[in-house]
Amino acid sequence: MNKDINDNVCNESIFSAVFNKYSKDLYDFLYYKFGESFSPKDKVQDAFIKLWQNCSKVSPNKAKSYLFTVANNLMLNEAAHQKVVLKYQKEAPKQQTNESPEFLMLEDEYMQKLQKAISNLTEAQRTAFLLNRIEGKKHKEIATLLDISTKAVEKRIYGALIKLREDIDEL
Repeated sequence: MNKDINDNVCNESIFSAVFNKYSKDLYDFLYYKFGESFSPKDKVQDAFIKLWQNCSKVSPNKAKSYLFTVANNLMLNEAAHQKVVLKYQKEAPKQQTNESPEFLMLEDEYMQKLQKAISNLTEAQRTAFLLNRIEGKKHKEIATLLDISTKAVEKRIYGALIKLREDIDEL
């Protein structure tokens, strides 16, 4: 049984046609629903990357639905991540001290490095790490939440710590 080349979007001309047809609509959808703060252009690009990675599984008539679902989920994940960041900022307010401006500048640089390093973690590592370190959940609770084993949680957190140490030499 030969599979017709038009059964999926792996053909560059079909993929290009799908991109030209849906990219503006997808951007507008994300922009109107979530605003500019979650960078809808990046999420559109990420959605098309995922489409290309799974092109053999997606037929051209299902491409629009796939793209909108993936992009919406990417934005929802970003929104959830921002909630964690905001909660962390609320829980750890800066103490008013008479520190030198140099110390405050170094502290800000370190926090930026840390935020960047956390954002460079894989989604699985970041989720497990933040649930453990920010929300204070135990490994068993995280395993239940994510529907994985406690060993998998430990491995993700351990991997996150190694990656953070590599990215930030001051830790």
